Amino acid sequence: MLSLAAAGCASTGAVPRPFPQPGRHPADAPPPPAANPSSPAPNSAGYAVAGTALSLRGAPYRNGGSDPGGFDCSGFVRYVFARNGVAVPRTVSELYRAGRQVPPDQVQPGDLVFFTTVAPGASHVGIAIGGDEFVHAPSERGEVRVERLSAQYWRTRFVGARHVTS
Repeated sequence: MLSLAAAGCASTGAVPRPFPQPGRHPADAPPPPAANPSSPAPNSAGYAVAGTALSLRGAPYRNGGSDPGGFDCSGFVRYVFARNGVAVPRTVSELYRAGRQVPPDQVQPGDLVFFTTVAPGASHVGIAIGGDEFVHAPSERGEVRVERLSAQYWRTRFVGARHVTS
């Protein structure tokens, strides 16, 4: 039972803490990133991935989960991409090596965003949905939800982004 209470993303098995409270954004958070004219235009595959991810808001967290009955962070990513015809690896560390690196100011809908939450390096993953937001399956408070990249918790733990769609 203790192992379930301490479970987190599939890559580490640990619970990232503390998560920000829903609906609360730190006053010191920077504004959402401005449009970068040199950023590539978002592709339709990225919007489709973001739409699928958003449709799963509220799905429960389950350690090792990879279906709407319960997701962990990397299981969520793999499920969403599979529903859009894109095969991606299962673990956070494998996902962090997939696709191509994206500069932080060029993150587009459908790109993967990575955070260090329990150990050095990427240990948590989410899917960018546009603007300053991403959707993910965190273990804390146990459900798929949207958060802001600029929230103090996430911006201080951001370690990179990857593009894995065509």
